[in-house]
Amino acid sequence: MRYTFGIEGKQFIIDGKQISIISGAVHYFRIVPEYWKDRLLKLKACGFNTVETYIAWNVHEPKPGQFYFEGLADVVRFIETAAELGLFVIVRPSPYICAEWEFGGLPSWLLEDSRMRLRCYHEPFLEKIDAYYDVLLPKLKPLLCTNGGPIIAMQIENEYGSYGNDQKYLNYIKDSMISRGIDVLLFTSDGPEDFMLQGGMVPGVLETVNFGSRPKEAFAKLAEYQPDKPFMCMEYWNGWFDHWGEKHHTRDAADVAQVLDQMLENNASVNFYMFHGGTNFGFFNGANHSETYEPTITSYDYDVLLNEAGDPTDKYYVVREVISKYIDLEPLQLPEPIKKNSFGHVNMSQQALLFESLHQLSSPVQRVCPETMEQLGQDYGFILYKTKISGPREDAQLVLQEVHDRALVFLNDEYKGVVERWNKNDPLILSIPEEGAILSILVENMGRVNYGPKLKDVKGITEGVRLGTQFLFDWTIYSLPLDDLSKLKFQSVQMLDHKEPVFYKGVFNVEETADTFLSLEGWTKGVAYINGFNLGRYWEIGPQKTLYIPAPLLKNGENEIIIFELHDAKQPVVTLCEEPDLG
Repeated sequence: MRYTFGIEGKQFIIDGKQISIISGAVHYFRIVPEYWKDRLLKLKACGFNTVETYIAWNVHEPKPGQFYFEGLADVVRFIETAAELGLFVIVRPSPYICAEWEFGGLPSWLLEDSRMRLRCYHEPFLEKIDAYYDVLLPKLKPLLCTNGGPIIAMQIENEYGSYGNDQKYLNYIKDSMISRGIDVLLFTSDGPEDFMLQGGMVPGVLETVNFGSRPKEAFAKLAEYQPDKPFMCMEYWNGWFDHWGEKHHTRDAADVAQVLDQMLENNASVNFYMFHGGTNFGFFNGANHSETYEPTITSYDYDVLLNEAGDPTDKYYVVREVISKYIDLEPLQLPEPIKKNSFGHVNMSQQALLFESLHQLSSPVQRVCPETMEQLGQDYGFILYKTKISGPREDAQLVLQEVHDRALVFLNDEYKGVVERWNKNDPLILSIPEEGAILSILVENMGRVNYGPKLKDVKGITEGVRLGTQFLFDWTIYSLPLDDLSKLKFQSVQMLDHKEPVFYKGVFNVEETADTFLSLEGWTKGVAYINGFNLGRYWEIGPQKTLYIPAPLLKNGENEIIIFELHDAKQPVVTLCEEPDLG
């Protein structure tokens, strides 16, 4: 049955009846599909009538012209699941989503063209958007409320006024959506500041605002620009995300409830960012860059109404209590809790050394200069640069000009130190013997910047390498996206004090699958895989100390863990715990 959603004066209207939108953000691409229904049932039970999701372009078009809408990327199934539960849906499609997601959802291959201009009326950029929209928007069109589906509104770009002021570009995105049959309410969202609203608003399109506190002030600023439309906070920041090396962010539940009460008392609509955060599985975490580069952790718990594993928090119950003041709610009925289990210690009994495994993981290319991941068609993971330096040479400083993001340096396979983009590391001094030496530099892409003016963030060695004043040329380069480890040849663990990164493998048996948490106490930094699925990064600097393993990633019987450790481990043992530790 078709229905209409729109605006009359300062009210949202569905088929002629006033409605306040109480929405929560749930990102399908941060949750295993088996748990989508569980999270959405909990959202509805809390008193919400709408779910909001971004659509991440880089999830759906990993390579130019190669589209993917299956499994964790099956956005149509996610939206249909919401519809089956009687929820409305707000969609915020690409091109750009921010979201603390790798490159703000933009696909890395856009950066293969060094002349590419992002988020503006640059025709090569617009051509890529058009090709993507030609595939994406026809999938969403049948799901619009005007066609009997649950989608009531869609966003044009995202917080654009924080980035630019190209009205021609914004109108192009608007027209691109309309011309492909998107006939539901369109909106923009920006911070409640003059320059943001001036840069991000589009004539004839509803503007919403994003904030975490002081709603009266935020809505007053919005009213200066849009006096005759409904108030909506499109992102109510009731929690926050973490960077590596920071403390875990938390926010008091009573404070969250008080701000919500002020909004609902003012007849405003709201979208909680987030309702349930989920996980930055794989290499999909983003990064910020204001004064310095700050990569985001694997967990996207966000300290919100449902934690990373989908369990209600204190905020869930106080928010429901506030909503019940304005809406008659049925008695609370939650789905059965998802079982969690501790599977104990797992001995990582086998190993494969990185440098011995290169030809099982990559086909090398020869280049005069170091090239970036993007120049070599690589999206995520690691990249290794090798060159021969003649000798003898007395002590000279090695300069990486410049590295994005973290480089391990080896001379004749002996570890010499680390160079980090965000640190002023001590100078790396190398001396070269008479017979010369092989210099190897392993660079980790820690996540492309997802917000702000440093968005154009290529990875690897971005300019060149010098020893002293001399640039080094003639490089052998190995792309290491580490998306398939099946060809690795493992042997029994011999020792732990290796001078190079090592893959460790262990197996454990499960009688009944359950959620669990991978503790890497005693390990330094690297990436963890369960049954071939990339769980994400770990790092001893925290705050995060465990990685979430949803039960659907396990299987009854034998399960395999692979740990790619960049430095060293105290013992070749990991632990599967019943409780998370986010710091």
